Amino acid sequence: MLYWLHELLNINLLGYITIRAGVAFFIALLFTLLAMPYFIRWAQKSSSVQPINTWAPERHQGKAKTPTMGGIVFIGGTIFASLLTIKFSNMYALGGVLTLILFMLIGFQDDIAKIKKNQNLAGLKPRTKLFLQIASSLLITCFLCLFADFNTKLYVPFLKTALLDMGGFAVIFWCLVIISTSNAVNLTDGLDGLATVPSIASLASFSIIIYITGNVTISSYLLLPSFDVGEVAVISAALMGALSGFLWYNCHPAEVFMGDSGSLTIGAFLGYVAIISKSEILLILIGSIFVIETVSVILQVGSFKLRKKRVFLMAPIHHHFEMKHWHENKIIVRFWIIAVLSNLLALITLKIR
Repeated sequence: MLYWLHELLNINLLGYITIRAGVAFFIALLFTLLAMPYFIRWAQKSSSVQPINTWAPERHQGKAKTPTMGGIVFIGGTIFASLLTIKFSNMYALGGVLTLILFMLIGFQDDIAKIKKNQNLAGLKPRTKLFLQIASSLLITCFLCLFADFNTKLYVPFLKTALLDMGGFAVIFWCLVIISTSNAVNLTDGLDGLATVPSIASLASFSIIIYITGNVTISSYLLLPSFDVGEVAVISAALMGALSGFLWYNCHPAEVFMGDSGSLTIGAFLGYVAIISKSEILLILIGSIFVIETVSVILQVGSFKLRKKRVFLMAPIHHHFEMKHWHENKIIVRFWIIAVLSNLLALITLKIR
């Protein structure tokens, strides 16, 4: 809508990505801040509350009546703000909106199943969930190949040129990036606000990288690949605003949880922006907290199956520190610090080529 006004009324200010990104941020922020209290009251009345895993640390049982599925509100706010501010002729932006919608629907189905059965592990069957994620990822990546004129080259930090051309393998690789990042954020979402701030930090980094990648002059100066992806920074800013509004209610002690409808969607979108900015490898540093949480689960499961011994007291790793009697707030803030520092390091690497 804003870009349409720019073209119709010749309002040059609305043509700038930075201006529309700022507007999208505040629209999504206000939408989430204003809508969330109504959602919380509805969720409490309808018993749409978080089922707690029986294996979780004992202190988590006190959170059993906390409303969940808050992701529906802030993802909805992100989509609303994005549709008001993006340039609809940009295929990369449309791909971003498509990613948000598809994975929000998957997460919503998972949340509803858990609520109905009142069990944390009784959501969608793992095979069903994985099938839906694969199908959605394939749809998104095929959309990029068919409509966005996107190449299949793989870029890595510190190198001026592409490492290799993945060819047809690129679709499989991109699907893996989206699915793994989606599930990684989902694993991290176990404490109040734990996944929220690292997500905001990651989105901030990717917003900068996407803007640079979409700008021919800056990308050329920094020896980065250039594509017309700058418009996606508007959606990324909208999601940052929505998450900031969500954090108002999700900070410790949380009044609402994001649920899979939020965490799966955030992760999928982070995977998507990593792909279109050619930063799939840099995603490991940008999403360091999500990587650490996922690796802790892989190590725990692998060690127990092979050696019948645990590496951590409990996985994901944030539960390990809970079992060591760290206060929840201390775990959360320290993980936030790690996330911010790793994102700063990731941005520094852009100049080192």
